[in-house]
Amino acid sequence: MSELSIIEPGARRMGFFTDTTVCIGCKACEVACKQWNDLPADNVAFRDSYDHTGELGANTWRHVRFVELAGGADWTFMSDVCKHCANAGCMDACPTGALIRTEFGTVVVQPDVCNGCGYCIPSCPFGVIDRDHVDGRAAKCTLCYDRLEDGLEPACAKACPTDSIQFGAYEDLVEIAERRTATLHERGVADAYVYGQDQAGGLGAMFLLTEPPERYGLPAHADSPIQENVVKATAFAVGAGLLAAAGVAAAFVGAKR
Repeated sequence: MSELSIIEPGARRMGFFTDTTVCIGCKACEVACKQWNDLPADNVAFRDSYDHTGELGANTWRHVRFVELAGGADWTFMSDVCKHCANAGCMDACPTGALIRTEFGTVVVQPDVCNGCGYCIPSCPFGVIDRDHVDGRAAKCTLCYDRLEDGLEPACAKACPTDSIQFGAYEDLVEIAERRTATLHERGVADAYVYGQDQAGGLGAMFLLTEPPERYGLPAHADSPIQENVVKATAFAVGAGLLAAAGVAAAFVGAKR
């Protein structure tokens, strides 16, 4: 893990808490995100539901998932977004420094620095970041960095009619999420839990879920592939180096004899 992937001391980390139990699937957040960030419309395709956008991508920074509950008896919804991970694999993989950590603890792409290599894409365990099909540069949610600079909440949170998407300081959101979970438990929703505190060092976008994370398209374990493999790769490199050194030493001894 690189030093760039650690939240700087003293930084006020901002983020999202999304309560899926009150999301109505209206997709107002998707529309607001596209409108504010001037993102093009998606290619509308029938997908056996009203979920025409299908997935996150370079031109879709918010995506409302339509989730069929266990047994197929009902549906629920989840507004998905970049997680702005504390341990961000995309930042570790970026060779140009295009991905940076802001003063709000969020992860953003600098388009003018991105060279379109795509190394960040397989390094994201959530499949969030993608390359624009026109210019090839990476793009994803910025948590409306330009709005945060002016003291405004992100467009998606402002547009949400049920407060399913809540924005604020990370520490405050953790408390809100824990209180909401406790309330649901008291009401008999025993399966309610918070997803995001144990993934990738802590997610800047947490979710209240009532089903296993895989049903929402989220991985149970979310360490970046580049972070999972760094220890193995380092051990392999050290082992290979020692083996090569031993070979050189043996050849030297043999030649001397």
